Amino acid sequence: MEQKDIFDFIVKVQAISKIGLTYSKDPYALDNYNELNELSKKFLEDFTNVKIERPNYFEKDVYPTPNVSVRTVIFNKDKTKILMVREVSSHEYSLPGGWCDLYDSPSVAAKEECLQEAGAEVEIVRLVGITDRTPYKRSGTIPEYVIVFEGKINVLHEEHEYETDDVGFFEINNLPPISRKTSIIELTRFINAAKDNQTIFD
Repeated sequence: MEQKDIFDFIVKVQAISKIGLTYSKDPYALDNYNELNELSKKFLEDFTNVKIERPNYFEKDVYPTPNVSVRTVIFNKDKTKILMVREVSSHEYSLPGGWCDLYDSPSVAAKEECLQEAGAEVEIVRLVGITDRTPYKRSGTIPEYVIVFEGKINVLHEEHEYETDDVGFFEINNLPPISRKTSIIELTRFINAAKDNQTIFD
């Protein structure tokens, strides 16, 4: 294993621990994430011979930039329906997608989210666009850029991970309740661009 691979591995563990400490509510999980954070921080300090003067490699108060997420539009054969997933937390529907993990390329992140949330092994067909979601989001949410892909299902499994509890194709003109994480204006823009083979931005 090369030095860069070791460094990347330790930083990835730091990222996982920070995400866990930020979003987990389970006390047992928080203890584990905290231990993981301390161990990886020590390894990183030893590896770089630099003392990290903060709880984690990733600063909380850095220069503010938008977060990056991915979403994938998946049509049925005649492009009259799209695949959507229902979020356990809100019981509302969205396109498969989520935050990009450290070191994943956008297309890899999109494929992983489709597999995790919809149980779908997909081929990324093309880039639909890169958009600023901030104007469409509710107050109190962080700025975000979303990278939108069009995907094609190769295999659809019956099982998926815990964040979603329903997967199905829905008529474009009769969509289910939309997740608070998006808006019908934004979602319609994604669908129309994918259907019309357009590329959108901003």
